[in-house]
Amino acid sequence: MIQISHHLKSSRTFVNHHSQLSVSRILLTEKPDCQEIADEPISGFKLRTQHLISLIKSSIQRSHFLQIHAHLLRTSLLQDPTISLPFLSRIALSPIRDVIHSRQIFSQILTPTTFHYDTMIKAYSGSNTPINGFYLYQDLRRRGLRANSLTLSFVLKCFVRVSSLMGGLQVHARILEDGHQSDSLLLTELMELFSVCKQGDEACKMFDEIPRRDTVAWNVLISSYIRNHRTRDVLGLFDGMVRSQFGCQPDDVTCLLLLQACANLGALEFGEKVHGYIEERGYGGAVNLCNSLIAMYSRCGCLDKAYGVFKDIHGRNVVTWSAMISGFAMNGYGREAIELFEEMQRRHVFPADQTFTGVLSACSHSGLVDQGMILFERMRKDFGVSPNVHHYGCMVDLLGRAGQLEQAYQLIMSMEVKQDSKIWRTLLGACRIHRHVTLGECVIGHLVELKAQEAGDYILLLNIYSSVGDWEKVAELRKFMKEKGIQTAPGSSSIVLEGEVHEFAVDDVSHPRKDEIYRMLDEINHQLKIAGYVADITSELHNLGPEEKQYVLSYHSEKLAIAFGVLTTPPGTTIRIAKNLRICIDCHNFAKMLSGVYNREVIIRDRTRFHHFREGYCSCNDYW
Repeated sequence: MIQISHHLKSSRTFVNHHSQLSVSRILLTEKPDCQEIADEPISGFKLRTQHLISLIKSSIQRSHFLQIHAHLLRTSLLQDPTISLPFLSRIALSPIRDVIHSRQIFSQILTPTTFHYDTMIKAYSGSNTPINGFYLYQDLRRRGLRANSLTLSFVLKCFVRVSSLMGGLQVHARILEDGHQSDSLLLTELMELFSVCKQGDEACKMFDEIPRRDTVAWNVLISSYIRNHRTRDVLGLFDGMVRSQFGCQPDDVTCLLLLQACANLGALEFGEKVHGYIEERGYGGAVNLCNSLIAMYSRCGCLDKAYGVFKDIHGRNVVTWSAMISGFAMNGYGREAIELFEEMQRRHVFPADQTFTGVLSACSHSGLVDQGMILFERMRKDFGVSPNVHHYGCMVDLLGRAGQLEQAYQLIMSMEVKQDSKIWRTLLGACRIHRHVTLGECVIGHLVELKAQEAGDYILLLNIYSSVGDWEKVAELRKFMKEKGIQTAPGSSSIVLEGEVHEFAVDDVSHPRKDEIYRMLDEINHQLKIAGYVADITSELHNLGPEEKQYVLSYHSEKLAIAFGVLTTPPGTTIRIAKNLRICIDCHNFAKMLSGVYNREVIIRDRTRFHHFREGYCSCNDYW
């Protein structure tokens, strides 16, 4: 056994050379048993406090920390805050981040200070058991210690992790009682808490109370808007941030959040503005930002720009490849997605589970059943990736769209992972496509068993009944939904013009230019009928006469959005629409016909995928 003192020949030698020597040379060259160290007396000169602290700060291996711990216990130096605090911080926060060992150390300190508590609460806020941070805070108060602003901020982080609004309100009361109501850090943490607890208005109030709003504060507000489905309001925050009295400059985190908002909205023009800002600020080399740009352009239906970003990235990682594959998939370019997957393998980039989600989705959207089945088998066999619920969902979608409903059902029943509501909902969508009443009713039964049925599920079943003309069951189901108070989300479509989001619902009369929009839509309908367009009345779920159904279909939200696009943009301009639900057959036919008659490219992103309408055709080949 080589003792620590053997390597610390003199305090002068240690001070002069410890920065050059590795810790393994300063400490032991072999790994001794921990109990032996605890039992072995440390002889020689007495380590000075500053030398011991330097040793603590320079150590990086767990075995070194165990030896130091044993020494601190034997010499009672663990009770000295000047030593125990840096030692606890090294174990709890970096580089080890061992919350169990650090809690053991903490429990051995007889009179911990507020700073000891701060360290442990901070450690718990980033652990898998954040609620323990609150329990420590309660213990701190029982000991009669006064929490400082850092303590309260770490406790709030714990409550953010567990989304505990009530716990956060208790801390908020303490903040006010202790006079910290002007602390920007604490108010920012409260903003984050209210945001994750879906209290968007309260988060905004906290933002208004922050005396000096820095870039962190702005990022939390933007994140809150996105989390609380106020994505359209995010676009106005970018300019407000730059023009604020404190002159806050968006950082890389801001750009990531803004790109997420643009992707959600399909706001291409604003996304391009953010892209320009990224290049201007020199953030263009950040791979995570480039990956977000790929996702944003893909979700705006602008694959050429997404692929342009992809080609320019140096040091592409698996996320980069997966993002581009998913971009091809959601836009209906299945074969291109598979080719990119094969190129990825030639470049020796090992695919991850999200890569397979993208490429299997590509097969599903493009009807490539055989290729999808082969890739699903290779996933485990050749790459050692066990299928998760998302992979199974892609396969159910692949088989279901292809009409192989029984095989899709059997695959769900044989899954190696727990079934969830989404996978049953995928099969229900396939039942709607192929008008399979019996299996559709069976799927609803499984959703009821999971207690996960939603209003949209009943709408799909209504669609199945109406598609086969079973109006009696349609009436029964509508009555059931009314009795149970099941309300459906209305369909809506949005279009972004010069940075402003314009949203439309069916028969919408709220837009200030409604008269112009309806005149334009009537003119479009007239021109399309001359070209041969006939409304597909099977898309209407109500038991109405043909003329009544045709009238109702004429003013669906996506048609109003398209009419607004034709009205407000120059001829030849691409019209980009975002729809919150699946596009109906009639609106799909309408957009196809319009793209040819008006020589316009129309890109519609519905709930599941993109439709690129050009010259009377759709990229989905009527397979969606």
